[in-house]
Amino acid sequence: MQQVLFYQEAFVSYLNTFTIKRQPESLYNPINYILKLGGKRLRPVLTLMTAEIFECDYKKALDAALSIEVFHNFSLVHDDIMDDAPLRRGEETVHEKWDLNTGILSGDAMLIMAYQLFENYDASIFQALAKLFSKTALEVCEGQQFDVDFETRDDVSIPEYLKMIECKTAVLVGAAMKMGAIVAEASEEDQDVIYEFGKNLGIAFQLQDDYLDVFGDPNTFGKQVGGDIIENKKTYLYLKAVEFSEANKKTELQHLYSLNTTDHSEKINTAKQIFITSGSADATQKAIENYTKKAFLVLEKLDISEKNKLELITFGEQLMGRNV
Repeated sequence: MQQVLFYQEAFVSYLNTFTIKRQPESLYNPINYILKLGGKRLRPVLTLMTAEIFECDYKKALDAALSIEVFHNFSLVHDDIMDDAPLRRGEETVHEKWDLNTGILSGDAMLIMAYQLFENYDASIFQALAKLFSKTALEVCEGQQFDVDFETRDDVSIPEYLKMIECKTAVLVGAAMKMGAIVAEASEEDQDVIYEFGKNLGIAFQLQDDYLDVFGDPNTFGKQVGGDIIENKKTYLYLKAVEFSEANKKTELQHLYSLNTTDHSEKINTAKQIFITSGSADATQKAIENYTKKAFLVLEKLDISEKNKLELITFGEQLMGRNV
């Protein structure tokens, strides 16, 4: 298995051959724009990495990896419209740079293009990839709707929140890995195991994102620290703080999350202190650790070399030790 940087560079090189000039430019320019905005490229890297873990040349998985990345960015374009977000990765969002209709139509085209990439595989692999992709895409939509619904609810439970991030984030990580296994023609049992590994790692990844949003280093995180607090997002940190806090602190936190104040620094600092003193911050770190361990445990069932298992564990540990 190669280093992550190797897969990132190989994928970006392949992506550059995909984002070529097509007509009408008003449809395809926004697609090229969002695909070239960067990001960690985590999902396509996982697809390529998984193919090689099952002794398959990563190049055979490039179209599957590209499909995952195109779909992921399609979902971001439409999420940004729903959130009326002005920025994505520090640059204007598609609907802000162009307009709302362009964002909707270019996003729709990306979803279709993601499916088209499966046509480059033999029938049996095409069918398996398309079946997994359809299931995953629908789950991502469900996760997004859960997220929207939670904005107006004050009774969101921890299990509901975990289900939401499983659908919105984790299933796509699991699918990215399973696609690599499908292309490598691994056994169905191994495909399912690597999916579980990816899904659990995806939950840990999102919980880590929640944690870094509040406690991350502003110089390395890449987003505004405290953004979830400003937007009153009921993350795992918030829900655990409500669960653990005394009545007066619980009321204070709930009141804080009902405000749309311009004094962001005071709001962020107050919430941070409650997260720390209530034990919510520690509980979130523990949950990240637990889901990471859960991912590692399923690897015992995987029919691959111990060397490749160790490299997956090393990758997971690096992912959970990130500060961006």
